[in-house]
Amino acid sequence: MEIKPTESELEILQVLWEKKACTVRDVHEELAQNKDAGYTTTLKLMQIMLEKGLVERDATNRTHIYKPLISIEHTRQNMLNKMIDTVFNGSASQLVMQVLSNKTSSKEELDMIKNYLEKLENNT
Repeated sequence: MEIKPTESELEILQVLWEKKACTVRDVHEELAQNKDAGYTTTLKLMQIMLEKGLVERDATNRTHIYKPLISIEHTRQNMLNKMIDTVFNGSASQLVMQVLSNKTSSKEELDMIKNYLEKLENNT
């Protein structure tokens, strides 16, 4: 069964993906820069994430160190697939068109997209 992180769990995972391994205090301090989150809330969320299998905890030292058990790539892929299926009725092209119409892309980004599309065309 696929484990789907909540929005709060995703915020914690973002910190863990960036730093590779953290204490609860490390994660809390990072989150507190952008939102009002209590330490005990962060601790409880990370304990729940441990139970769900989203993170692992090394308890060999006095300070527990947490690491992500799911990759950012795997999580992005699953979330994107779900969004394409539920919001865009299975159409990846509708997703791309929506993104490109909502966000102003730089010339460099557009060149990267064009190059990627050319590679896809050449491989078919």
